[in-house]
Amino acid sequence: MPQFIVYFAQYHEDFRLAELEALSKLENEATKLVRRGILVRNIIEYWGHGSTYEELFARVKENPEKWADFKTCSFKFNVEAFGRTLTQKEKVAIINTFKFLAFEGPIRMKNPDAEFIVREEYPVTNNALQAETPAMIWFGRLVGQGSRELIDKFDVKKRRYLGNTTMDAELSLVMANQALARPGTLVYDPFVGTGSFLLTCSHFGACSMGSDIDGRQIRGTAGFRLGVDGISANFEQYGVGDRVLDTAVFDICRNPWRSGPMFDAIVTDPPYGVRAGAKRLGRKDGTNPDISFKIVEGVENYKREDYYPPTIPYEMSDLVSDLLEFAAEKLVVGGRLVYWLPTVADEYDPKDIPEHPALKLVANSEQPFRSWSRRLITMEKIAPLESSHKLSTPEHNPAHKNFRDRYFS
Repeated sequence: MPQFIVYFAQYHEDFRLAELEALSKLENEATKLVRRGILVRNIIEYWGHGSTYEELFARVKENPEKWADFKTCSFKFNVEAFGRTLTQKEKVAIINTFKFLAFEGPIRMKNPDAEFIVREEYPVTNNALQAETPAMIWFGRLVGQGSRELIDKFDVKKRRYLGNTTMDAELSLVMANQALARPGTLVYDPFVGTGSFLLTCSHFGACSMGSDIDGRQIRGTAGFRLGVDGISANFEQYGVGDRVLDTAVFDICRNPWRSGPMFDAIVTDPPYGVRAGAKRLGRKDGTNPDISFKIVEGVENYKREDYYPPTIPYEMSDLVSDLLEFAAEKLVVGGRLVYWLPTVADEYDPKDIPEHPALKLVANSEQPFRSWSRRLITMEKIAPLESSHKLSTPEHNPAHKNFRDRYFS
């Protein structure tokens, strides 16, 4: 069985394996798997390694049958070093030491049939001088490159419409992979905002839809770039309009969905009060409910297009509990819930995450920010919802409870 070397991007270390494991659910071949990788730079079929080139060559020569498939095809070599800078002359000298492979095909620097990678790893030194001798040398055939160019493609600065809570492109793409977004699936974002997750999930072939209690960002009447038809402008810009089924405005606590499972994934970034606070329908004590029925320009107030219903704060721990209950009902078995959970860093406990008998925790990846962090939680539905299933919440106050107040205190 072939072995592979996976090289990751030097970003979001805690997310790498979670994304790779998700990709392995989508594809069982390394060549196809790597094509969707966002945190995966490339995958190499392992041919050998050693602390010296003599050791490396000895290992490579143990499996000469690997060479036969590439005897006459076009090829190229790439030499890379970590911890040291190699001159072009040094790289050419290293490539020439692999003459024993006796490849007869033409060397082609662009689009070769096969690309071989030599990677030298040098020890980290405590002074400004670079080590002269590598600690390890790896050699293999390039299987494929990740899709990190998508980060630039979906860069929020390039979008026609931009809101004040738009998720950055890299993490939006990672979340689409975590959700296993693919053709034939339906993905839903109950706090859709400016639709970043609809963009990335639909890019990977999924049909998507979203909702929000505040329709102003959906319509494009709030945010940084107005007058461009809201999030629909982004769907048109990226050519996914045929896969974004629709967006709607309602309170997820009073949603109109039919009962039972219907979504293959729920992907969302609930508002937690740093840039935008979570709301749900309701009236604060002492407010006058008759305002909604007041006649304005001949129309009852609540029927006007610019009407914004009264809301009350939606406490973070309550929101997360409701989100899990919603996912347990609305996800199909095997479907995934992928959501962000903000926490006070010093107070976080793994037991903070609510549990549900119909859902299992798949991944918990942290993105730290000084005194607080946010965690990308991925859960999978493992059984149909039953009446006996009850959400299990922490007995203590979790680090995300009243998060907004604690963040600003």
